[in-house]
Amino acid sequence: MDGNGRWARQRRLPRLAGHRAGTENIRRVLTGCVEFGIKVLTIYAFSTENWKRPEEEVKGLMSIFARVIDRELNELHREGVQLRPVGRMEGISKSLKAKVHQAIDLTKDNDRIVLNVAFNYGGRAEIVDAVKRIIRDGVQAEDVTEEVIGRYLYTTDCPDPDLIIRTSGEFRTSNFLLWQAAYAEYYVTPTYWPDFNKEELYKALTAYSQRDRRFGEVQVK
Repeated sequence: MDGNGRWARQRRLPRLAGHRAGTENIRRVLTGCVEFGIKVLTIYAFSTENWKRPEEEVKGLMSIFARVIDRELNELHREGVQLRPVGRMEGISKSLKAKVHQAIDLTKDNDRIVLNVAFNYGGRAEIVDAVKRIIRDGVQAEDVTEEVIGRYLYTTDCPDPDLIIRTSGEFRTSNFLLWQAAYAEYYVTPTYWPDFNKEELYKALTAYSQRDRRFGEVQVK
């Protein structure tokens, strides 16, 4: 969900105003996903590298996340959204952790759509954590397969993503779902995240529907 800061700068607003606009946009996109039949949506909210941003911005982001949970949780639950955190919980305040656990517990049985929130997430960190857990569980080297590693990832019981959308025109993966996205299709749009609405989502899905997904194979005609 990239481009919040630039969206704010275009309007001569502080960066946090862009982040607030970005969080308000999540509901619109989530509604569009439900309408289009998408069952799993993963949003990249805060990366392991984002801690390097100015302290004031990081504190502001944490405050925004806490307010979003307070404001949106009950409505998301009523709409059948299952919330799942994807990432590390280290470094997050006790109060925010409590809100996250409350959201998980309240929505755990919902099945209309799964919303993975990648928070304090990094693709490399995820693989490192998976390897540590594999070693800790005593899995023998000869038993380590792609399927085994997949079971130890944060997204263990979710399908690999079919489509990854990058807003704001940046052509890089930014450490997002590195393992899971091995055969995902990428769609890059210059639209900043706060302006990425249902119509923009439809454009992305239309472009995806025209891709020829071969998963490394040669199509025989």
